[in-house]
Amino acid sequence: MLLYSWNVNGFRAVAKKGFWDWFNETRADVVSLQETKAHPDQIAEPEKYPDGYASHWNACKTKKGYSGTCVFFRDPQAAPLTISEGLPDAAYQGEGRCIHLEYEKFHFFNIYFPNGQKDDERLAYKLGYYDAFLAYAEQLRKSKPIVVCGDFNTAHKEIDLARPKENRETSGFLPIECAWLDTFTNHGYLDTFRLFEPGPDHYTWWTYRFGARERNVGWRIDYFFVSKELRPNVKRAWIESDVMGSDHCPLGLELEF
Repeated sequence: MLLYSWNVNGFRAVAKKGFWDWFNETRADVVSLQETKAHPDQIAEPEKYPDGYASHWNACKTKKGYSGTCVFFRDPQAAPLTISEGLPDAAYQGEGRCIHLEYEKFHFFNIYFPNGQKDDERLAYKLGYYDAFLAYAEQLRKSKPIVVCGDFNTAHKEIDLARPKENRETSGFLPIECAWLDTFTNHGYLDTFRLFEPGPDHYTWWTYRFGARERNVGWRIDYFFVSKELRPNVKRAWIESDVMGSDHCPLGLELEF
């Protein structure tokens, strides 16, 4: 099963920057997008239902043009058993951040986790969202394994950003944020990219300023995690840093059952 994830930083914008060429080349079973910044009513039918695919959109209900997630899935080959939106905790609903697909062999989450840079209140919201997700994932994991992809908005280790020392007090690499990712992995969730690539200089986000992408001064804040029960099923995981159109790049995961 071929899965992709990409924070597109505006679906309507990326659709004009070669997105569909990339999409068609992937031949993916599932393509998960974050930060779509679009309501499904704003998307033309051919883009909501490209040839051979269906889609589900979860738009932000509190602010127009903000946040939002989408999942395209090959239909009927990769159609899920069920589709739901958001986390059970009402405090973390409404921003269009989560789509949950249930498959026969695993639960699949596409999540755009909050950014904590605005202020302390928003950082607390981000950490609370992390905890609410982990609690829900652990509940569901009792019945079948978990796959989660998306923009976590945190670089886990020093190797995951180009300037760790300069950003130790920046949200996205605060000790408290990195500690949550430690907690998450200690619960038995595997960073699939690191199963295949232990080295530095691999990133998924670059600021638009200072020619950062050209110089590869980036952060790895987008991930595919699987619960450890699925380790034997992980065939490969990779980052497509050469794909343009957003300040993030796509990443992929192949599972074999």
